[in-house]
Amino acid sequence: MIPQHIICTLRSGVRCWQHRSVLGTVLQVEALEFRSVRSRSTSAGPVRSMEEILTRVVVPLPTYETREKSPPPPESNSVEFMHFYRSLEKEEKSQLLAKLSHDFGVDHKGVSELAGKLLDTQQRDLATILQVEDRLRYSLTPRYKQLLNHISRVESGVKFLVDLRADLLEIISSKASDSPHIRDLNGTLKSLLSEWFSVGLLRLERITWQSPCEILQKISQYEAVHPVRNWTDIKRRVGPYRRCYAFTHAAMPGEPLVVLHVALTEDISDNIQSIVREFATLDSEEDVSKVNTAVFYSISSTQAGLQGVELGNVLIKRVVRELQSEFPHMSQFSSLSPIPGFSSWLQGLLSQHRKEGRVELLTDCEWGKVADVTNTTPDTNALDALRKLISTGDWTRSEHLVHILEPALMRLCAWYLYGEKRRGYALNPVANFHLQNGATMWRLNWHADTSPRGVANSCGIMVNYRYFLQETTSNSAAYMHNKIITATEQVLGLVSQFQKNSKL
Repeated sequence: MIPQHIICTLRSGVRCWQHRSVLGTVLQVEALEFRSVRSRSTSAGPVRSMEEILTRVVVPLPTYETREKSPPPPESNSVEFMHFYRSLEKEEKSQLLAKLSHDFGVDHKGVSELAGKLLDTQQRDLATILQVEDRLRYSLTPRYKQLLNHISRVESGVKFLVDLRADLLEIISSKASDSPHIRDLNGTLKSLLSEWFSVGLLRLERITWQSPCEILQKISQYEAVHPVRNWTDIKRRVGPYRRCYAFTHAAMPGEPLVVLHVALTEDISDNIQSIVREFATLDSEEDVSKVNTAVFYSISSTQAGLQGVELGNVLIKRVVRELQSEFPHMSQFSSLSPIPGFSSWLQGLLSQHRKEGRVELLTDCEWGKVADVTNTTPDTNALDALRKLISTGDWTRSEHLVHILEPALMRLCAWYLYGEKRRGYALNPVANFHLQNGATMWRLNWHADTSPRGVANSCGIMVNYRYFLQETTSNSAAYMHNKIITATEQVLGLVSQFQKNSKL
């Protein structure tokens, strides 16, 4: 006889995949409808149809005197724009956004005139100056901002704008357009999204095995740090000694915005295998006496269009309060974080040193051992061999090489996290995120992620950023204002070793 919990799991999986199949069919039908609407209304070609749609849906900015009295345009304008935009190909969307940002932005001539008037009124009374300033402020409103506001009020409008900003970010990052107007449109939309997704409008939800199947499926699909392998895997991650939290928003029901996975442990974990692979308990009752630490082992933003809108740091703070309420005796809060980019940075560093003929990254003794194991000479040949070992991950198959490379890779990784900067802040994005939150760079962990992905990204090294709750505010201020990284003796010791060996 098949156990009941397996039957339930299979039923849940079937329901989810059936839902997914139906949803895919619906989306295909909608796409065909959008194409049909577009073909009926664009007989003169895409450029002309873009002009027609924009002229119709982007209404003129009301005058300053009538700004609060003008009736809003019909909702059908926003719906029409949404349908039209969705029907476009990628390149056509870029053209439409370029035209929207350029032709329907700020009235620069009017702004210049008001700026001159403001200068002329500096000797007038304060009330006059303030009124001219208010007029100037209003004149700086782009025409397209009204369209964005109106779209946010229709059903699925906020989700549409989040996705539209994702398209803008892709255009900017791919350099498909270097237009300052596109960047201004992106800035305007980011500002609006920051208001709409402010802390007071977000809802914290704990995800459990009893949560809707669609939510569990999305949690699995959005997991960006440690991929979910199957339904049993996701059941573990929301089961005993685990917590999963997500921020949701009323305007995007059923859509998690940012997801945080937490392991409840006795001490701060130093490897991810014990959390997502070796932990097998599914149905046991939690022993509260064994819970003293919360380890944040994965945080994933699910919406590319919300990049730059602060959600992750707020989520961690909310979850800390939630856990303190559930476990008043809990005393340790820490991340177990990946180090994306370390291997790529190391490869670049090795290439640079090969060109410059310097090999001080490892000690003479370490280079000798690498040469012995790889049957090379301890100069550029050994360096080339090391580069190949790092790129392929073959070194992890040899216990001897793992032992040889541990001290070198650990101090190189410590320098990457602590010493490599962008504009004075940590180059590594995960480090920058936790340091901004006020965490302490607490411990580097060797052999912490032995998965192919972990080895490829960071040579299997992970790092704990520890949250000392009484110090997070001062740590955050020191980092944000003075670019000071708070780190422990272990990290600083490794940094010191790197500086000594590389003669920096």
